[in-house]
Amino acid sequence: MTAAVGALATVVPETRSTAGRLAWLRERGMGASVLVAALAAAFGVVLVEVTAYIGATLQADPFLGDSGTLAVVVAILSVLLTAVAMYVAAVVTANTFSTIIAGRTRRIALMRLIGASARSQRAEVTGQGFVVGVIGAVVGLLIGVGFSAVGVAIGDTLLAGAPESFSLAQPGVALPVVGVALTTWLAAHIGSRRVLTVTPLQALGGSVERTHEDVTRRTGRNVGALVLIISGTALLALGVVAGLITPLGVVIAFLGGVLSFTGIVTGAVLVMPPVLRLVGRMFGRSATARLAAENALRYPERSSRMAIGVVMGVALVTMFAVALESSKALLMRQTDEPGSAEMFAPMDAFASIMMVLVAVSAVIAAVGLVNLLTIGVVQRKRELGLLRAIGLTGAQVRRMVLLEALHITVAATVTGLVLGVAYGWIAAQSLLGSVPVLPDFEPAGLVVPAVPWLPVVVIVVATALLTVIAAVAPTRLATRVAPVEALAAD
Repeated sequence: MTAAVGALATVVPETRSTAGRLAWLRERGMGASVLVAALAAAFGVVLVEVTAYIGATLQADPFLGDSGTLAVVVAILSVLLTAVAMYVAAVVTANTFSTIIAGRTRRIALMRLIGASARSQRAEVTGQGFVVGVIGAVVGLLIGVGFSAVGVAIGDTLLAGAPESFSLAQPGVALPVVGVALTTWLAAHIGSRRVLTVTPLQALGGSVERTHEDVTRRTGRNVGALVLIISGTALLALGVVAGLITPLGVVIAFLGGVLSFTGIVTGAVLVMPPVLRLVGRMFGRSATARLAAENALRYPERSSRMAIGVVMGVALVTMFAVALESSKALLMRQTDEPGSAEMFAPMDAFASIMMVLVAVSAVIAAVGLVNLLTIGVVQRKRELGLLRAIGLTGAQVRRMVLLEALHITVAATVTGLVLGVAYGWIAAQSLLGSVPVLPDFEPAGLVVPAVPWLPVVVIVVATALLTVIAAVAPTRLATRVAPVEALAAD
């Protein structure tokens, strides 16, 4: 109790001195959250502007001007990609705020001791999320309009049929800007739900992450995740069957993919630990490797939050690559003419553009991984200080943090590749299973999945580099504080 009173004396003046200001924006993790929101908003703005520009170009074409089909298709694709980017950003933001709340456990508990309600504390965190979303959305709007202006200028120079007058003041840019602000606010609200469970007695401790036992007792959320996964899987299967009759089967499969993947994200604490356990055996039996593996498993919420963003990024890129490659393979089997590969050059160009666009979501997920790793090390000063105090060298601590990052990244990459291949094949099958093909002009039936190995290799190399980059700042932080100072930290 004495410790709580002493800590309370330090918290109250600090709270008063920072009241009414945005000092919390300097808290570790908030800057990266603003960056995530800005990336999602900028991506959406660029897509809206590019879609409008392509539509104006098509209307200016004397042959295509009377048909708005292509413009509608491009617009739908733009909306879907923007929604994907906002979805990834929302998950990353929710995970970030969940981690930040775990580090604020002691402070929140102290505020509860002096009379603050859990709901008022949660309202404070939710308000911070809204501010982060608004700042990120405004920054993203400015960046997106800037990039769009450059792109339009290049298009006007290179395209013969470019529209004579095109305005960047498109009403559609409000969709990603408002959407990012609202999804960030909602993500902060969801990520801060743990505030409601913090008790004043926890003021005696530091940051608290749920253990494996705590996670398994959360039956409501776990059952909800399983229901989403099972129902989504059933819809995926139904989409494949319906795809043998009509291309609209892809709509059913899309809904199944959203539900099943949302279930995987919600139940990541159930899905990721078994994968982490298998991957942990790859790193040997040394003390450092065993510590790294146990750290990833002891607190499954923390490790799952770090992994699920990478899973999303890898799965999205792999899914689009497999779906496009499978579609191309099916079409190439329809012709044996020499030089037929040249006929698919436009499709290859489209696939490359799509991969670049989808990769933006992977970048958002990568920022989330770096952010969560850094926050995690900061919140584990006591743990790292204790390891230093019992004899681990600075090099061993750095190696442990690096192995933790590698452990989580490998598990996330493998999971993302498996999900991406499955979702990609289902997308191609549900869309093309009923398409007539040569020589008999009968429905294609079973579409053989085709895996483009070059993108897969690029994904693996990129995630390896991501691990090294993501671990640089945390490994430095892990050894910067002296053992005695770390043990005395809050």
